[in-house]
Amino acid sequence: MTAAGTGPGPGTGGQPAWELLLPAAGAPARRRGRALQEALREAVRSGRLPAGTRLPSSRDLAADLGVSRGLVTEAYEQLTAEGYLRSDRGSGTWVGGAARAAVRGARDLAPRAPGVRVDFRPGTPDLSLFPRSAWAAAQRTVLTRTPHSTFGYPDPRGLPELREALAALLTRRRGVVADPERLVVCSGVAQASTLMGFALRGRGVRTVGIEDPGSPEHGRLFASTGLGTVWLPLDGEGLRPGPLAASGVGAVVVTPSHQFPSGIAWSADRRAALLDWARSAGGYVLEDDYDGDFRYDRAPVGALQGLDPERVAYAGSVSKSLAPGLRLGWMLVPEALVDEVAERKRTMDLGNPVLDQAVLAEFVRSGAYDRHLRRCQRAYRERRDALLAALAEFLPGTAVSGIAAGLHVIARVPARFGPPERFLERAAEAGVALRPLEEYGTGRPADGDVRLVIGYAHLTPPVLAEGIRRVAEAVGAGGTRA
Repeated sequence: MTAAGTGPGPGTGGQPAWELLLPAAGAPARRRGRALQEALREAVRSGRLPAGTRLPSSRDLAADLGVSRGLVTEAYEQLTAEGYLRSDRGSGTWVGGAARAAVRGARDLAPRAPGVRVDFRPGTPDLSLFPRSAWAAAQRTVLTRTPHSTFGYPDPRGLPELREALAALLTRRRGVVADPERLVVCSGVAQASTLMGFALRGRGVRTVGIEDPGSPEHGRLFASTGLGTVWLPLDGEGLRPGPLAASGVGAVVVTPSHQFPSGIAWSADRRAALLDWARSAGGYVLEDDYDGDFRYDRAPVGALQGLDPERVAYAGSVSKSLAPGLRLGWMLVPEALVDEVAERKRTMDLGNPVLDQAVLAEFVRSGAYDRHLRRCQRAYRERRDALLAALAEFLPGTAVSGIAAGLHVIARVPARFGPPERFLERAAEAGVALRPLEEYGTGRPADGDVRLVIGYAHLTPPVLAEGIRRVAEAVGAGGTRA
């Protein structure tokens, strides 16, 4: 059967699309009309009946399907009312143009770098190292052992077994004071910052200090909670006490164990000075331990929170150690703020998915997490060394800092390869994505050197060498021109 003048309608295997309605026509009589409407609606949504397709008359379609004409007429009228069909007096029934939006594919708005051959921007681990087999084993164990009651609405702070596993892990690896009752499972450090922002604002805080240089993301997150931010300058030891005291902020966000992006470890004196400020001013500190698991050429630096858990909230996640897409993190909250943070977490999302939490708890308890970290440590050290070798070979004279820990380095490329704007333009033309240090703060040195924050964990040694070689060729060729 075809509509007059249209030829066979689009369908499957060369059949007219409305033949897909035959199963609906065979439904029990009491629900046949509804089934016919659902089948016709789905044919339009899926694109099997594209916009502009002319449908058979109600009489012809009823005869072919073996149903009453009234059922077809009712289906046409209902879908016309919904906008799926349109009916023009004297010219039949057609699939409406509004159906085009219904069949459009979902867009992927995840961060991407189209046209980039080598992406040196920091912040991503090697996702190919994700321990699929060990994670799947933990998931099977959890699905076998977890009682049905666990899959109800959870404690908004997180599953007790995960909070206990994380408390033991963080005490052992990072030297924190970890009471499971004060640990809140959250969707990464971003949500931890947001939760802390709401709690601080409820206590009258209006501005938060962030490190300069530091992550601009903190400013955006606190802005979403109604808080302003103030850049606070750093030097080679950490946050400078004078500007902090004069700033009037009620809280600060810091990365003292491996400052982002400079890579320094705060000195003991600066740690003490920050805590003295918090105690005397009644302020709070949010410690972002974003990559505390990766140390290469120095002993791990303990978390600041261990020195004063009543003034320091400690936040971390598995975004660098496992994968950012898991959206699993934690925050150890000062006792005075626990109830406020937990209540905000409850109203925000009722808690993280219980299955993911249970799997992470099993992954940590079984020792699989420690084994995975050791594997990553070896791989990332090798990649860091490959990056340093490539910089020395292809961009001689480049000074590199922040290399003892983490997943990125700071590279100061001599001015002869610049100026910075042209350097970045030529690198981009060569298919290499780079991020300048100046994007992370207010500093704008005028010496002409090119300061870069280079991420290396997600790139293999050959790709690292290829990327630096491409940059060198691009800026070297450009440097010969006037």
